[in-house]
Amino acid sequence: MTIQDDSRLLKVEEVAEHLNVSRWTVYRLIKERELTSVKVRNGRRVPLQSIRAYVAGLIEDVAS
Repeated sequence: MTIQDDSRLLKVEEVAEHLNVSRWTVYRLIKERELTSVKVRNGRRVPLQSIRAYVAGLIEDVAS
């Protein structure tokens, strides 16, 4: 999956696929405020920028 638009909002299932984790892990990351999200109708959406920031933080932790 190639994602190029930083303003794109992804469904929880798409985030889980992108990070290779379960959707429950994505909900936990949202609850713990490691990922930001917005509510759209009956579901949650995660900005692509939030995913990139989360991954960058993981990389920094490993590099330290």
